[in-house]
Amino acid sequence: MADRQKAVDAALDRWTPPETEDPSVIHKAMRYSLFAGGKRIRPLLATAAAEAVSDAPAGIENAACALEMIHTYSLIHDDLPALDNDDLRRGRPTSHKVFGEAMAILAGDALLTLAFEVLAKLPGVSAERRIELVRELATASGTVGGMIGGQVNDIEGEGKHPTAVLLESIHRAKTGALLRASVRFGAIYAGADAAQLAALSDFGTHFGLAFQIVDDVLDVEQSSEALGKTAGKDAAQHKITFPAVYGIERSKEMAEEERLAAHLALQPFGDAAERLRELADLVVRRSA
Repeated sequence: MADRQKAVDAALDRWTPPETEDPSVIHKAMRYSLFAGGKRIRPLLATAAAEAVSDAPAGIENAACALEMIHTYSLIHDDLPALDNDDLRRGRPTSHKVFGEAMAILAGDALLTLAFEVLAKLPGVSAERRIELVRELATASGTVGGMIGGQVNDIEGEGKHPTAVLLESIHRAKTGALLRASVRFGAIYAGADAAQLAALSDFGTHFGLAFQIVDDVLDVEQSSEALGKTAGKDAAQHKITFPAVYGIERSKEMAEEERLAAHLALQPFGDAAERLRELADLVVRRSA
């Protein structure tokens, strides 16, 4: 994981304009959030999925940068006062606390734009495959079953009675869509056939659900210091979460069920998918 994270970080550094590039303040803001110490789960998923399909797909770290840029842009905007209004992210003051709201909005916009520039310029990748990757990322980030649609449902769900139907409408899109797309991203990049893509999509669905369940549980059980972000925000804002609907213990059981289902989806790949299995184990058993 550490080696793959370093490869992604190096690629992100190459693709993102340096702080000295004019206008320097926006590049400083972009880099502040992009290199704030994230786990790089989405690029790691893409890389592991690509390796499950093909031994060593060259350049996957470049494509994976687009996933991290989209994820980071969503975090910057999510922390804004108009949305979740958070002052802490990855153990540091959030972007708008450091650079102001206007520049934080623009930094998110810039990362969103840069993600698609990266995909358009991917070296050694056919135009047809680049279009597939653009379509995959745009759909997963959008309003119909994608990240933004999930965020809308999340905002509109605040204060409503928590139900399983509302919960699924929020998290399958808000968090799950981009995680599932990350797996599909790597598969598409490596030239997966229809059966391989279907199996990896199934894995991504279970992985995304497990990830969100654990995230919701940690928000209840862990401190802000451990999480690197403000703990207890979900309950304070009356958000619809897995613990709110199912309780803590049942939520933990559900996370384990999704982990096992994710493993099962990878059976056709044998040992080639070991990294994906390890990532599923990691997100369910993490403490932050």
